Amino acid sequence: MRRTVCTLLVGLIAYTAFAEQRESLRHESGPDPNRGAASSDPWQTIAPYFSPPTAWQGQFGDYPSPLQFTDGTRAKTADDWERRREEILQDWESKLGKWPDLITEPDVQILETIRRENFTQHRIRFDWTPNEQTTGYLLIPDGEGPRPAVVTVFYEPETAIGLGTPDRDFALELARRGFVVLSIGTTEASQARTYSLYYPSIEDAQVAPLSMLGYAAANAWHVLANRPEVDAQRIGIVGHSFGGKWAMFASCLFDKFACAAWSDPGIVFDESRESINYWEPWYLGYHPKPWRKRGLITAENPAYGLYPELRATGHDLHELHSLMAPRPLLVSGGAEDPPRRWEPLNHLIEVNRILGYQNRVAMTNRPEHSPNEESNKVIYAFFEHFLKP
Repeated sequence: MRRTVCTLLVGLIAYTAFAEQRESLRHESGPDPNRGAASSDPWQTIAPYFSPPTAWQGQFGDYPSPLQFTDGTRAKTADDWERRREEILQDWESKLGKWPDLITEPDVQILETIRRENFTQHRIRFDWTPNEQTTGYLLIPDGEGPRPAVVTVFYEPETAIGLGTPDRDFALELARRGFVVLSIGTTEASQARTYSLYYPSIEDAQVAPLSMLGYAAANAWHVLANRPEVDAQRIGIVGHSFGGKWAMFASCLFDKFACAAWSDPGIVFDESRESINYWEPWYLGYHPKPWRKRGLITAENPAYGLYPELRATGHDLHELHSLMAPRPLLVSGGAEDPPRRWEPLNHLIEVNRILGYQNRVAMTNRPEHSPNEESNKVIYAFFEHFLKP
């Protein structure tokens, strides 16, 4: 978590410097000709990552098949899967808490507009929960629409637009490639070290905070879908680390996201890894304050709330992954998502197989948690392939 705080501080420091950069941004002559160019064939870039390494082919680990109904029977056809999918969704929604009604016609206020490279950047404000507004950045490339679009999520929205840690500037790079992008983040909550969203209040959250982040991203989808520049059928989502968890829950629980890229969130529960900390109060372990001391679960520092209930009843996140089928998914794996994560992903491949789809589940791997130029190259090609006609 120390590196998380450092990342947040870098983003916030960059934001304070942003005002000084605005005038120069207004007068930029154009994008770097060596960056942001779409590859001639994105599929050639991403194709190798849709097959598990030999050691992980056909390996399903100890994860129960999401194809198995609660009565013990198994989904074998697409019609079976539709019933099983609804069973999984209802089960998880009953545990996570029911979302408030989505904000399908958002009132978007434009606070500032500047010109950057080959796109226009708007700083905007909109309601992302029934009782809370957020400020983010809407990047609209030059040219005729409607265009594909992507929601980017992180601790704050400045990093994704290029004002934070290098190689986490997903919004900037996607805008350079012709995508409309909406960058959002939990700035105020991150400053307060509560990180997430709590509904109706932090004193009495009725929806698991990580699920509530998914709800906020679904409302951000509607912000994009209501734009004349955007093709609502071609909106994806991407996030790294905390943002990867956020993007995962958003895309699994809200099926209007056409595809998703999750950068090293820790795609399944793993209590040996401090950064795969779904047990924390701001994710799936919400409990009224005072909160548990941050860190690994121990006898002296147990987990509370929903998380231990999920573990006790044998649930894991591969069940949520299955809700992505047949929408394309890329896991940009690092230290928290090594190649063995093909075990849960193989279950998703099986669901796609029943539905008649292949090449819908991909994973890259790098040793470090942080994304890099090579891993991001695959993310951008993934969106180019699946969201651009």
